[in-house]
Amino acid sequence: MTEAKHGKKYNSMELTLLLAFVFMLSLCATSAQEAMEMVLENESNPLTTYIVYVQKPQGEDSLPYEDLHGWYNSLLPECAKTQNQQRLVFAYRNAVSGFAVKLTADEAKSMQEREEVVSIRAERILSLHTTHSPVFMGLNNGSQLWTGSNYGKGIIVGVLDTGIYPSHPSFSDEGMPTPPAKWKGYCEFTKERTCNNKLIGARNFVGNSTEDLPYDDEGHGTHTASTAAGRFVPGASIFGNANGTAAGMAPLAHLAIYKVCEPEGCYESAIIAGMDGAIEDGVDIISLSLGGPPFEFFDDPIAVGAFAAIQKGIFVSCSAGNEGPDYSTLSNQAPWILTVGASSTDRKISAVAKLGNGTEFQGESAFQPKDFAPTLLPLVYSGASGNESSAFCAPGSLEGVDVQGKVVLCEIGGGIARIDKGQEVKNAGGAAMILMNSEDRGYTTFADPHVLPAAHVSYSAGLAIKEYINSTSAPTATILFRGTVFGDQSAPVVASFSSRGPNIISPGILKPDIIGPGLNILAAWPVSLDHAFPPMNMISGTSMSCPHLSGIAALLKNSHPDWSPAAIKSAIMTTAHQLNLKGEPILNHLLEPADVFTIGSGHVNPIRANDPGLIYDIETNDYIPYLCGLGYTDEQVGSILQQKVNCSEVQSIEEAQLNYPSFSIEMGNTSLSYTRTLTNVGPANSTYTLEGEAPLAVTVRITPPKITFKEVKEKVTYTVEFIPDDQSLRGNHTFAQGYIEWVSVSEDYSVNTPISVIFK
Repeated sequence: MTEAKHGKKYNSMELTLLLAFVFMLSLCATSAQEAMEMVLENESNPLTTYIVYVQKPQGEDSLPYEDLHGWYNSLLPECAKTQNQQRLVFAYRNAVSGFAVKLTADEAKSMQEREEVVSIRAERILSLHTTHSPVFMGLNNGSQLWTGSNYGKGIIVGVLDTGIYPSHPSFSDEGMPTPPAKWKGYCEFTKERTCNNKLIGARNFVGNSTEDLPYDDEGHGTHTASTAAGRFVPGASIFGNANGTAAGMAPLAHLAIYKVCEPEGCYESAIIAGMDGAIEDGVDIISLSLGGPPFEFFDDPIAVGAFAAIQKGIFVSCSAGNEGPDYSTLSNQAPWILTVGASSTDRKISAVAKLGNGTEFQGESAFQPKDFAPTLLPLVYSGASGNESSAFCAPGSLEGVDVQGKVVLCEIGGGIARIDKGQEVKNAGGAAMILMNSEDRGYTTFADPHVLPAAHVSYSAGLAIKEYINSTSAPTATILFRGTVFGDQSAPVVASFSSRGPNIISPGILKPDIIGPGLNILAAWPVSLDHAFPPMNMISGTSMSCPHLSGIAALLKNSHPDWSPAAIKSAIMTTAHQLNLKGEPILNHLLEPADVFTIGSGHVNPIRANDPGLIYDIETNDYIPYLCGLGYTDEQVGSILQQKVNCSEVQSIEEAQLNYPSFSIEMGNTSLSYTRTLTNVGPANSTYTLEGEAPLAVTVRITPPKITFKEVKEKVTYTVEFIPDDQSLRGNHTFAQGYIEWVSVSEDYSVNTPISVIFK
């Protein structure tokens, strides 16, 4: 062993590597002693990936990539320059003006002092937000939107996720046209025929090796890609349930895949690189089922990358997050992004918990074994001893607990996956499991591929089952499997996990924008869970609702190639449903009427979105006064726009003045006035009159009360004044909601604009 300074010992191999590293560092050290000091310092000051935003150089757009790469390298600390092949991780050209680089904390601090550097910070790790849904939304063979949009033919949907399983039949190119001429992307798969006219591109941005490929090791990316634009695949099911023909929203759209997520999460540097690549490649839609906590827009890589995308006419759809049901839990809050919450469809994979007293409680499970006899078995509550770990059926918690041959009631939560709870019951000898919700999860149940007979029931059902157990000395229960059941008239119901508003970063923008199917969604999977073909899985999350909207946007883009991203977004929002299949207000996870911070504009209605009558359009320059109005510095606004901005020369606006398809205001004792501009995309010579409902304790005055359009694409502006009523009328309410609805005289069109009011 050899001893170096500070008493650290190295073996011969370590010493050889150390000397080699010292030699490398000596290129940026003035002496061998300084090089050794740098080595020792590096042990306590390791390299971390930093995201660096820079001021765009004049004329950068005309520079070849190598020159831009060289310019980024010139900004690095002297030592890092000599190691640029190891240090520079990504050089961005489209999504942001900047790069990702490995630095020590001291090097990052020194770079911050450079005039060209707008900001520098260590990258964060964001998370993923994890059949029948087309039919539920009116998309089926022969539907006007599918046929009128050619099923999305010619549109390119870029999916940033965990990669893809390319040989799944959802990605077959049989009958597909070649990619459009604008496509500049490529495929990194090495085997022949892994990319095709359906899957036209696949790129990898994670891993440390150039041999890493965009294969999907998780399943999430395969699922989201097939939801957005999977082909028609007959015989799709899970354990024989939900059997039918699977299809994405835009079955003939092309797919371009960007692998930006690993098992441990989605690194920001990779996300930006994926967006950068998607913009460069020429996609029409970017779908991101991932995100993190809310960040200021200039510090949010998805928001900044999305702005670069919409400047090129690319529509961006993002998941709202799975942090519900608490308020102010949204991801992806920027107004140029479509933020999508999650709801149910009218299909359930029914598993009924039947008690010994004859009471039945509706539940769900994808695994429904044919050989499970529905005879009553002893029923026990796993947490009867008062052990919280046992109540959650945590791994190892049922050792020594007598559950042999019994039905075991377990509670959801405790940081333990639902399927793992069933595995613990099975390991302990249990015959079946009833999984009850926690109070905050209410009536949201999941059709999981459990490892034993199981039924996931609501919180109220769980309480009743506990009460039954305590009421008798010999409680019994069984599970009745009733397979796939359609026609739930309460659908759509908002899922408990779907993140809620209000918008923390920009309270003047109502979020989420929309809700769509995200609960128990059947789609493609890399491996079969039930030895059936094609391999499918049923999972839930706003990760699943986002690609539904991405695919719908692809259909609208095909039908209306001249529409801007904001126009497509407006069409989706102003035509949304606010009522369920019963014709009653959409409910939340507690089966109470859902508010605007839960559903935004409502549930997507793709058929109506294709012909909305009127739209609220926003040009990219319209966001400049909005961003300046947020109080951002010139540099911060410039980092979003990728151009120099002087907010002192811009007439900034309040957030709620942006021409958004909703209103979100904070009201004290002063009246507020805003304008909106509508563009006619319906027939010429059309007139609209006003309907709506004012929020509680607020008078809404709109002028003019009637608007007429003589031509297509004509614009008309109206003014809305919000006048506070007597504060006593607010009662204990902290917020109120209402809506404005412009209805055509022909009654062919209704354009809905939701209102949220937070009382100050």
